[in-house]
Amino acid sequence: MVPRLDDRQLDGLTDATVELLQVLIRNRCVNDGTEASGEEVRNADVLQQVIEGPGVQVERYEAAPGRVSIVGRIAGSDPDAPNLCLMGHTDVVPVNESGWSEDPFGGEIIDGPDGPEVWGRGAVDMLNLTASMAVAFRSLAESGFRPTGDLVYFGVADEEAGSAYGARWMADRHRDSIMADYVLTESGGLHTGPAEAPFIGVNIAEKGVAWRRLRVKGTPGHGSAPFRRDNALVKAAGVIQRLHDYRPAPRFHELWGQKVEALGLPDDLKASLLDPAAIDDLLDTFPSAAAASHFHACTHTTFSPNLVDGSESGGGRMKVNVIPDTVVIDVDIRTLPGEGPDEVEAHLRAALGDLADEVVVEPLMNDAASISRLDTPLWDSLQRAVHVPFPTARLTPQFVVGFTDARIYREMGAVAYGAGLFSPSLDSSEYGSRFHGNNERIDIESLALTTRLFHDVATDLLG
Repeated sequence: MVPRLDDRQLDGLTDATVELLQVLIRNRCVNDGTEASGEEVRNADVLQQVIEGPGVQVERYEAAPGRVSIVGRIAGSDPDAPNLCLMGHTDVVPVNESGWSEDPFGGEIIDGPDGPEVWGRGAVDMLNLTASMAVAFRSLAESGFRPTGDLVYFGVADEEAGSAYGARWMADRHRDSIMADYVLTESGGLHTGPAEAPFIGVNIAEKGVAWRRLRVKGTPGHGSAPFRRDNALVKAAGVIQRLHDYRPAPRFHELWGQKVEALGLPDDLKASLLDPAAIDDLLDTFPSAAAASHFHACTHTTFSPNLVDGSESGGGRMKVNVIPDTVVIDVDIRTLPGEGPDEVEAHLRAALGDLADEVVVEPLMNDAASISRLDTPLWDSLQRAVHVPFPTARLTPQFVVGFTDARIYREMGAVAYGAGLFSPSLDSSEYGSRFHGNNERIDIESLALTTRLFHDVATDLLG
């Protein structure tokens, strides 16, 4: 039975979540992938102040200077009972401020079409959930909540760049400090389907990540005489274009049919989305580019060449009158279940054709697709907690096209879900476009719903 919070308690939790989210945004813990970036210590310090107090044990871990993660724990009464970890990352991706209509690190509250919203980098990825989890955790600690199994809060660094200074580092060196039977992290919680009986998505699986660095070689020379020269940049342009044009065949994983069913689309569209021979033509002409991009990522291995670096030419610098001899391309590759390094290599050879032998491939990440089962007490607790504000809602399992730190917990044998609970008025395509995009923001109603969700799941599962 989920205990009900009264309106005064809910308002207090919501106000606390909004204020904490604003501070986390303003701390500018921007992770550009280098060891010296992130400075998550700023958010770790704030979160430690929020969660620590009587009945809470807090530990700090520093993987590199400034790359701090914190672990808070409310000890359980039964050492044999399963435990729950609320895990939120504290870093955010870089931002081009010129594309924003508001200060991306202002954390301001601005009225939107569906109510007030908190604006700023990280407002949806995932400082909103990190703040909600911390406030729910603190509320439970202050109430004297004594869980059966441990309730853990994990504010983790470096999720945005692959977890080398965060969850991966912790799992390799401090596994016992973060290990849990059940984990809740990003993102989940969007409404789809009919308003009278909506589906609420919970992320139970995610694609693999196989980042690759492609090193394209040429021959240096003087820029005044380019004819018949082996220009590495020109060759790299061809490599990039072929990766962009590559169209691997669709593959449907076990959750795709459930996702299509939950969308509430007309029968003809559903039939095409479930037909390997028809889906690509449909996506080429689908009215919503954002939805088409998401559906494509759900059903295809994807290749996104996102970084080009020529600094290896000319002794560490490029010059306008020097033909470059080396250009490096970093490619974000996301794999479907069952694909590993051999399949990635085969994809790259198919995409590049005769240019494949001109490229040296260096693996940067090789994390396979992962999935958690549904027949768990955590799934049941999520359903009961969602029924408090939405009695007719039904949970539906989702497959994430990005990666999260849930994959690391699944490798350790835990059940990990991406969960939240958002306003019914929040459009899923619009919400998805805010991840790593311009004008990132979250409505306060969603913050209230999500904070209550984490509070209610913890009390239901561990109470």
